[in-house]
Amino acid sequence: MPYVDRQNRICGFLDIEEHENSGKFLRRYFILDTQANCLLWYMDNPQNLAVGAGAVGALQLTYISKVSIATPKQKPKTPFCFVINALSQRYFLQANDQKDLKDWVEALNQASKITVPKGGGLPVTTEVLKSLAAPPALEKKPQVAYKTEIIGGVVVHTPISQNGGDGQEGSEPGSHAILRRSQSYIPTSGCRASTGPPLIKSGYCVKQGNVRKSWKRRFFALDDFTICYFKCEQEFETSLANIVKRRLY
Repeated sequence: MPYVDRQNRICGFLDIEEHENSGKFLRRYFILDTQANCLLWYMDNPQNLAVGAGAVGALQLTYISKVSIATPKQKPKTPFCFVINALSQRYFLQANDQKDLKDWVEALNQASKITVPKGGGLPVTTEVLKSLAAPPALEKKPQVAYKTEIIGGVVVHTPISQNGGDGQEGSEPGSHAILRRSQSYIPTSGCRASTGPPLIKSGYCVKQGNVRKSWKRRFFALDDFTICYFKCEQEFETSLANIVKRRLY
């Protein structure tokens, strides 16, 4: 059964399926480290391994959406089996007995638990408000009203002058002073899209689905014009080249 080591990590042996639907389970030593936000597994207890031997597998707890006992239909010939759902993958693991199974499922669900504040949520702290505040150089910048249009798949922001006209004084009729390509538009030529305005804030939040009302962790990014979300931070980091922004509902 799992035990807690001196570093307050939950440890123990489990059998993990080598590849999904392969039916081949391998004995591995697991460490659930909530401080490092990850689940690691080794060939054996690290104390018995050679110096420098690393983990053979790892899974960030942030990616786990659900841990549940496997149904007989999923694994009919594997008793005490449970499944970890993480992003688009499933990890099937086999415990030693029923108590071992229950302890691991509860520990993993608790470690990856998503909590949503009730009653409208908690008030925003002063530190959060300060972090969202614009830099001093931007605060001194006069506010300008913009008209937003979509022309040929490109988002166009046109300044509206004080006299009610579009664009700057002296500009030709119909010209646009500012053209900014939306990051949700990926050029077909394969060239790199514009990075757009600097980020105001980014990080993990929980989002309720539009159709299925379940809550899931997503990585959010906020700039001056848009807020978008991704499955994980790695997807966000590569989004400028080959990932389309998802519309926020």
